[in-house]
Amino acid sequence: MKYDFTTIMDRHGMDAMAVDGLGEMKGFAPSAPREGFDAIPMWVADMNFPTVPTIQEAIIERVQHPAFGYFKPREEYYQSIILWQERRNQVTGLTEECIGYENGVIGGVISAANVLCSKGDKILLHSPTYIGFTFGLGGNGYQLVHSPLKIDDAGTWRMDFADMEEKLRTQNIHCAVFCSPFNPVGRVWERWEIEQAMELFRKYDVYVISDEIWSDLTLEGHTHIPTQSVSEDARMRTVALYAPSKTFNLAGLVGSYHIIYNKWLRDRIRKESANTHYNEMNVLSMHALIGAYKEEGYQWLDELKEVLTGNVNYACDYIAQHFEGVQVCRPQGTYMLFLDCTEWCRTHGKTIRELEQACWDVGVALQDGRMFHGPCHLRVNLALPLSRVKEAFERLDRYVFNREQ
Repeated sequence: MKYDFTTIMDRHGMDAMAVDGLGEMKGFAPSAPREGFDAIPMWVADMNFPTVPTIQEAIIERVQHPAFGYFKPREEYYQSIILWQERRNQVTGLTEECIGYENGVIGGVISAANVLCSKGDKILLHSPTYIGFTFGLGGNGYQLVHSPLKIDDAGTWRMDFADMEEKLRTQNIHCAVFCSPFNPVGRVWERWEIEQAMELFRKYDVYVISDEIWSDLTLEGHTHIPTQSVSEDARMRTVALYAPSKTFNLAGLVGSYHIIYNKWLRDRIRKESANTHYNEMNVLSMHALIGAYKEEGYQWLDELKEVLTGNVNYACDYIAQHFEGVQVCRPQGTYMLFLDCTEWCRTHGKTIRELEQACWDVGVALQDGRMFHGPCHLRVNLALPLSRVKEAFERLDRYVFNREQ
């Protein structure tokens, strides 16, 4: 490979929540490992790979100019997004006026919800549910109505369209948050699934906020279908949110964007997000996106997806062969696993809290799945060099799931 996905980066002291936050955020972060084990960060959804060099180059080039006053986005920023969407997602007809900056995808979700809803309104989401939706929407006064995903006979998470329709029909819902690809279970929706969901939303006049931050990180054999692309009604009914932050590990720089074709929606959401004067672009964030969306970024992403596919395959095969009582549906996108440990905990007389603590004790710093509405689940980040993934699973095998009593 041209790019480096094997070096183990030392992130200590470099402002990384994934490593420096261990043991410091009780109830959210894993605890620090016991003596004799180093920490393998497998919880917060960022990556432990060096990003594509063109991002650093773009930032360094801009930093060499010694003025950082008020600025306006460059034309290159918008054209980089338009070309990226065309080449990666086959989006045609996207224009600069349809693109708007957001400080973060969750901030964009809230701004859109504030336009589409009144405080106290109900919003439909699927469960398991990304913690950012729970905290962000719940904290802003909205009632969350969950439509649980179901696992089919082939081990694939699916939307329950009958349940969705019943809730839309009976609970006076006018807004839905749609996650595509789906975090935390890693589903990459097929076109027919998105079409069927969007037809329900059309039928019940429900506007859609589509979080597509994971759209670049589909695994081998799977392709992201933009929600807005499945019909003209979907195009006009949907607020889509994207970012280079998940793709290129830029969350610390802050910077996302929306795509809204409906002018009525676009004008009102831009006004809502601008009212506080906090939703303003950072000049270095702008240059980071431009650097990410250069030709080298396309090549780097293709290599990253190959690495992530290999990591996911290794982990899922290892679980199937070694961790009896642990179930996982093989993800089709993202770099997260969502492990159902119900049967293992029942067989061994353990709670999920005791199980996760045993993992943390030996340095496997994975995440509590209960925050994502997984009652006996663990969420595991696989965006690390394969050598570290192997070390983590060997520790889990030896010290946790198959430990001799």
